[in-house]
Amino acid sequence: MTRALAILVAAAICAGSAGCETGRAGTPPGVLSVSVEQQSAWIRTFNPLAPGEARWPTRAGIYEPLLVHNPVAGEWVPWLATDWSWSDDLRSLTFDIREGVEWSDGTPMTARDVAFTFELLREVPALDQGGVWSFVDDVTVDGSHVTLRTSRVYVPGLQVVAGVPIVPEHIWSEVDDPLTFTNPNPVATGPFTEVRTFQNQVYELGRNPNYWQDGRPYVEALRFLAYPGNDQANMALVEGTVDWAGNFVPAIDRTFVRRDPDHNKYWFPLVGSTVFLYANTTRAPFDDVRVRRALSLALNRERIVEVAMYDYTVPSSPTGLSDSYRSWRLDDDDVEDWTRHDVAEANALLDAAGLAMGDDGVRRGPDGRPLAFDIDVVSGWSDWVRAAQVIATDLRAVGIRAQVRPAEFSAWFSDLQRGEFELAVSWSNDGPSPYAFYRWLMSPDTVQPVGEISAGNWHRFADDEAQRLLDAFERTADRDAQGELADDLQRRFAETMPAIPLFPNPQWAAYSTRRFEGFPSPDAPYASPSPNALPSALLVLTTLRPRGVE
Repeated sequence: MTRALAILVAAAICAGSAGCETGRAGTPPGVLSVSVEQQSAWIRTFNPLAPGEARWPTRAGIYEPLLVHNPVAGEWVPWLATDWSWSDDLRSLTFDIREGVEWSDGTPMTARDVAFTFELLREVPALDQGGVWSFVDDVTVDGSHVTLRTSRVYVPGLQVVAGVPIVPEHIWSEVDDPLTFTNPNPVATGPFTEVRTFQNQVYELGRNPNYWQDGRPYVEALRFLAYPGNDQANMALVEGTVDWAGNFVPAIDRTFVRRDPDHNKYWFPLVGSTVFLYANTTRAPFDDVRVRRALSLALNRERIVEVAMYDYTVPSSPTGLSDSYRSWRLDDDDVEDWTRHDVAEANALLDAAGLAMGDDGVRRGPDGRPLAFDIDVVSGWSDWVRAAQVIATDLRAVGIRAQVRPAEFSAWFSDLQRGEFELAVSWSNDGPSPYAFYRWLMSPDTVQPVGEISAGNWHRFADDEAQRLLDAFERTADRDAQGELADDLQRRFAETMPAIPLFPNPQWAAYSTRRFEGFPSPDAPYASPSPNALPSALLVLTTLRPRGVE
């Protein structure tokens, strides 16, 4: 019996059975059980600045940013900063830092902490994952105001700066190596800062005793059980062990909702990042646009969406943009469409690229070696594994041997960041506008040498024309002008096919209202419903409350 089938069977057996309530009964009142990361065992690391893997919700839940971007509403929400403004010449960005905020140890949080955080990114460049100091010249403090002076006009810099998690100077100034610091007992401003327990299979985060939002959070603590993959996490959701899940759930109406339709809910808005098949452009033949186009044409996205995603989503637009960019996205007819399924044209492009089909139905490269590639995917992410399996089948139909290579998240992400892969399924980088989305797909400025960690552009693609458009986007705050540039970027993306868009990723959110209420829903769309949506998950963490608590 497959694990997915086991979930269906368990749901049927549990329907209406009091015995299946033991999972919920085993979680203390006021403790919200969350399933986000799939790991076989937990490692105690809460460093919000270092690249790599920090426990959820380190970057937005333990620590907090200046502003929170809400992708559902398409707006900025003041957080540790109450206001912000650009100077007339667009060269200075000033934040008004919220007064009355304390760190979880009772020390006042001030504008000095904000400036210190940015200075720390300059002193330890490996921490500067967003590239703050690629456009910031200096940071100054004037009372409760922090001003960042930029080296050039860079309007999208607001997104980069606003999302940096702020750390306390009185703690981090004493840290010998901020890059390797695991920060096992975090001191922060977020709603959940107290590590109540930490074991290999379970950890809990309690409320911040000094949280700046009076009376919040209403939830007493967050609990995280270790699940090695989606299937185990989904079983826990079905059995009632988990209150809020951010993972893919197959046949959710049958496996979850039907069991308790009054309380078991879900909402999967298509405002997540786009899921891509990345082809490493530093390796032949993926450096040839004809080959990337052929790979895209070979894929039957309708079948990928049906088989792998249970029709929770739709095939990607040829622009690659998800529904979070509805106001920016061109109609499909306005761009070249390499996302349609056209095996004949895919074969023609591969022929034109000199990748001849052999008598055995396998294409060869110029060196005569068969085209055979691995598709890297996270082993526990069953939806992506199935998508990769469909992709492998589609590629074999055009003479390319492809096999799925599942790996634990940490190993998979390390290879992805270092560009040490052939093909890989992964997400995209996003933001309030299409700027960041396309920058991390096409900008020469985001290309790192193979072997070095990259925050995006894992496929190592650079396009000078895209950079020209991105440069122009950086220099204007006019929404109409930005819209015209975004149109051109969409067309350039479709022309160059730097990576192969598969489908917009739903913001996965399944939850039970039996013990907690206040989750975002189609009727109350105040934020993204998914715990994976950081930093906007802060909006949810500070809204949820135990059922019946006013």
